[in-house]
Amino acid sequence: MTEELFREDPYLKSCEATVLSVDDAGVELDQTVFYAMGGGQLGDTGVLKKADGSEIQITDTRKDPATGRYCHQTNSEAADLAVGDVVTAELDWERRHRLMRMHTACHLLCATIEGGVTGGSVGPHKSRLDFDLEDTALDKEVIGAMLNRLVDEDHALEISWITDEEMAVNQDLVRTMSVKPPTGSGHVRIMKIGDNVDLQPCGGTHVKRTSEIGRLEVGKIENKGKHNRRVNIRLTDA
Repeated sequence: MTEELFREDPYLKSCEATVLSVDDAGVELDQTVFYAMGGGQLGDTGVLKKADGSEIQITDTRKDPATGRYCHQTNSEAADLAVGDVVTAELDWERRHRLMRMHTACHLLCATIEGGVTGGSVGPHKSRLDFDLEDTALDKEVIGAMLNRLVDEDHALEISWITDEEMAVNQDLVRTMSVKPPTGSGHVRIMKIGDNVDLQPCGGTHVKRTSEIGRLEVGKIENKGKHNRRVNIRLTDA
């Protein structure tokens, strides 16, 4: 199995890795700094640098749902790789950092709006969350002001872990109705923002402090069904 180095340090931009397998699904490495698409967050892109200096483009990163294999998706140049080759996996850092900022911003949005999350998407420039709300008026100017206040307050983010058993008896931590926290490995990662801003299980990548997000703007607030309100947010420097 691939060791996911970003779980403990999302600021790692590159790592040396050994090729475990190469097939149509992609390149599997023994360790990686690349995040595989999941929890609404897009998979990372970047390059694999070979010993001879040549580069193989990583166009996406996915986990095979059937096998759990960590697949760095590439173009046809990956045919030159073989099991045992040593490569340097290097992120498109600018894109990844925007994803970190946006994913953290989505946690702030959860803290701002009371309601279960029925869906979402985290992109490098704009993101959205869908909330289970009925006949609720949402003011995007008010939401935007609340989000930017939390950004300006410079809250720290902290990672902790709980066991699968602890997760089972603390289901109130789960805000996402459509995506359940991954269990089965024996432990679940918990993301905490500030003393009481937000606390929930999450496997995504985040910044260290809310001030690193930068200014946010609330876009359209859409009705997507009787109980569904979609809130779109974006980075103003996108």
